Amino acid sequence: MTSPESASPSRPAKAAGFALLGVAAVALVIGVVSLFGGGSSDTPPVAEGSSTAPPAATTTSASSGSSEQPPASSAPPVTTTGSPTVPSVPVSSAVVPPPPVTQPGVAKAPVRVYNNSTITGLASKAADEVRANGWGVAETGNYSGGTIPTTTVYFRPGTEEEAAAKELASVLRARVEPRFDGIQSAAAGVILIVTNDYQGASKNK
Repeated sequence: MTSPESASPSRPAKAAGFALLGVAAVALVIGVVSLFGGGSSDTPPVAEGSSTAPPAATTTSASSGSSEQPPASSAPPVTTTGSPTVPSVPVSSAVVPPPPVTQPGVAKAPVRVYNNSTITGLASKAADEVRANGWGVAETGNYSGGTIPTTTVYFRPGTEEEAAAKELASVLRARVEPRFDGIQSAAAGVILIVTNDYQGASKNK
């Protein structure tokens, strides 16, 4: 009899304890929910503000940077580097070459020696003396077109042979005259016709 009576009052105590625990759990849940609910309401503005602020800052800085960059980069290199320096160099004035100094060489005309004397080999002897005095002998032979009165050096008028003939005549102590009709068609050069009065250059020494 005693065990059933004593067991009955302990059950309501357990039930009341469970009820208190349930109330406390509900209160705890409500507090947590209210806490997170308030935090979630405060959090979105901060997240939105932080997310919107960076794009605005980057757009303004990029636009301002791009607007200032083009004038700075385009101004210095292109205009100053090429044009003003190259044309100002006076190349054409410096290219003027000095006038060449050319001295005309004293070229002695070739001499043709002809014998018009009764002395055999006189033309060869005269040719040797002509060469010994620095002249070139182009031909030796006999002249039979007429009688030449004295040893004479002939030249073509208006040519450089005149000066050469005068020089040779002074060396050989001979006369100097323009060509006559009998030798007009002869090859170019000074013509020396030696006669019996040929003295040669050896007597000048």
